[in-house]
Amino acid sequence: MRGRSAILFTILAVLILLLFVVDMMVGSVGISVRDVVAALTGGECDPMTRKIVVDIRLMKAVVAILAGAALSVSGLQMQTLFRNPLAGPYVLGVSSGASLGVALFILGAPLLGLGGSHILSSFGVAGAAWLGSAAVLAVVGVVSSRIKDVMVILILGMMIGSGVSAVVQILQYLSHEEALKSFVVWTMGSLGDVTFEQLWLIVAAVAVGLTLAVAVMKPMNMLLLGEAYARTMGLNVKRTRTLILLSTTLLAGTVTAFCGPVGFIGLAMPHVARALFAQADHRVLMPAAAMIGAVSLLMCDIVSKMLTLPLNSVTALLGIPIVVWIVVRNKNIV
Repeated sequence: MRGRSAILFTILAVLILLLFVVDMMVGSVGISVRDVVAALTGGECDPMTRKIVVDIRLMKAVVAILAGAALSVSGLQMQTLFRNPLAGPYVLGVSSGASLGVALFILGAPLLGLGGSHILSSFGVAGAAWLGSAAVLAVVGVVSSRIKDVMVILILGMMIGSGVSAVVQILQYLSHEEALKSFVVWTMGSLGDVTFEQLWLIVAAVAVGLTLAVAVMKPMNMLLLGEAYARTMGLNVKRTRTLILLSTTLLAGTVTAFCGPVGFIGLAMPHVARALFAQADHRVLMPAAAMIGAVSLLMCDIVSKMLTLPLNSVTALLGIPIVVWIVVRNKNIV
């Protein structure tokens, strides 16, 4: 089993590297592999080509890897914590909560006369997304600790998402045209709107979120057998739950803030990791989910650029068949 896992990890690492290069080749202007390598290594190439590769496409490819890994790991944590195969940032309303925070910033601030570059700063948008996702996770966490019914938790997530959508629609109706256009573009999902300064914030937040996720890998293995068993083994369930929720808030909230509400990656990719590695051990599943998430979002970004489609449309087309497979496979889910 270890040999099989090592082979799969090697294949995923090679895939990430290949797709990373292809992502920088594809776009409105095609660039050869030779020029991409030359631009990245300081070799001889056209100055405009170097600018496109280094200033635009490199940033986008790096964000794709970070966002894919973050969303997939946050989905894995939620599925384990809530013992629900259909849990994920999008389904349980976490992305919706982050979206509400961003909507209040983008649409609500101008209505209060607080518009401007300072209010719409990177830290403001990220903070709003973190608060929104944390609020939703807190509500879902409290309910799940009292009610063990999978369908009740799913319905709660959908109701929260519907409520958030209603508030966002009100903000859209009342907002100014410029703010409305900015928010609508944001909802389609994009990896290309991240600035160099924002990238450092994303890297820091995702690094902290993934560090927390690594710290709770063993406790998550214990939670697979139920909270009662975990307590008898000496696990501090409340502390573990808090760390998981904090990690998920940082991972899903940060990606949603800067890339929009990217759907299906967090829900579908952990199941792909389980199927490929045939493992329930989070010490294997966690890095596997992160790498598969990075591969999937790089693929989606390449397809979205080739077909000139919004990122969310491509992730949905990739994720929906996987979700259908999950439901069919888990016939006792309801």
